Amino acid sequence: MDTFVAVISGLAPSIGVGVLFWFAMRKILRADRDERLALERMDAGAPSGAPDSTAGVADSASGGVVSSENSRGA
Repeated sequence: MDTFVAVISGLAPSIGVGVLFWFAMRKILRADRDERLALERMDAGAPSGAPDSTAGVADSASGGVVSSENSRGA
C-alpha cells in the first residue's frame, strides 16, 4: 500500500501539469479557430478591392447612405 501511495504522489504533479497544459492548448486552439472564422466572415462580407468597406452602406437609423468621411467621424 505504501508503494501505491508513493507512485501516485510521484505521478500527481506530472498529471496535474499535463491537465493544465491540455486546458491551455484547448483554449488557444479554440480562440484561434474562432478568430479565423470571424476573419472569414468579415472577408466574405467585404467586397474585394473596395478601399473602404463602409462606403455606400445604408444607415438604418437615418435611412441614408453613410459615406467614408462620416464613418470616421470627420
